[in-house]
Amino acid sequence: MAWIRIVDPEHADGLLARIYRAALARAGKIFNVLRIQSVQPRVLQTSLDLYRELMFGPGPLSRAQREMIAVAVSRTNKCVY
Repeated sequence: MAWIRIVDPEHADGLLARIYRAALARAGKIFNVLRIQSVQPRVLQTSLDLYRELMFGPGPLSRAQREMIAVAVSRTNKCVY
């Protein structure tokens, strides 16, 4: 079984604490995809910025089309979430 070091919410400070608070406000929980990047909060923030740009930024695809592509890629990669 793989082991990845993470920063738990109660130990987060600065940028990571702000990211965790925003995640809780948005989704009511902190998903593991955020936790596994918690050791490097600036990298996590960049990842979140990229996600927002891809999913909500300008472009010819609707939000639904973008989500469908994400689901198809996840399915192809046998990703269960």
